[in-house]
Amino acid sequence: MPFDPDETPLARTRRARRMARELAVIHPDAHCELDFTNAFELLVATVLSAQTTDKTVNKVTPALFARYPDPVALAAADRAEVEEILKPTGFFRAKANSVLGLAQALVERFDGEVPGRMADLVTLPGVGRKTANVVLGNAFDVPGLTVDTHFGRLVRRFGWTAEEDPVKVEAEIAELVPKRDWTMFSHRVIFHGRRVCHAKKAACGACGLARWCPSYGIGPTDPELALKLVKTPAASDTE
Repeated sequence: MPFDPDETPLARTRRARRMARELAVIHPDAHCELDFTNAFELLVATVLSAQTTDKTVNKVTPALFARYPDPVALAAADRAEVEEILKPTGFFRAKANSVLGLAQALVERFDGEVPGRMADLVTLPGVGRKTANVVLGNAFDVPGLTVDTHFGRLVRRFGWTAEEDPVKVEAEIAELVPKRDWTMFSHRVIFHGRRVCHAKKAACGACGLARWCPSYGIGPTDPELALKLVKTPAASDTE
């Protein structure tokens, strides 16, 4: 278990902040990989990204938003048409349900505007804290921690938390990382999870965080072997 209960909170915070600074050096290009031009597009794209890649979502959203550019248009959409557009994303019937319900709720309860508060966002169909934090952080510049599968896996490997529940993970990491950095820090951790610290085989020998990471050694430590596991930016969206 990477989490060391004997590590003092101060020592853990210092180590976490050192690792967070290093992540900024390792991934200067970290950003939201979903394409969007406004809060509505980001909200829909994030809901669609469940159980598929951002790359796949980015292929279907141009057609979706060309046909239905705002909540009013999407709320009145033909379900069969929406399902057809969303087919490549998988689970397209459930996703059509989610985005149609989402658009209807925005029209009925928020005058067709995406609200900029967590308390409001999580009342929308298909929107949990993860999705809300993506929208707040990237469309409204409100700092948020995006606890997706990559993020949860890495902060546990880093020994920053032992929690599995995303809400508890978010609360614990919020204590370690300065609030102003939350949004960009989330992007950097997710990039690191996609490119270096893979679920099955972490590239430990090529990882810039190795000296502070209690999980060092779960993947190959030989630099040449590890380097072969590191994904380039173009290939990193396949997980």
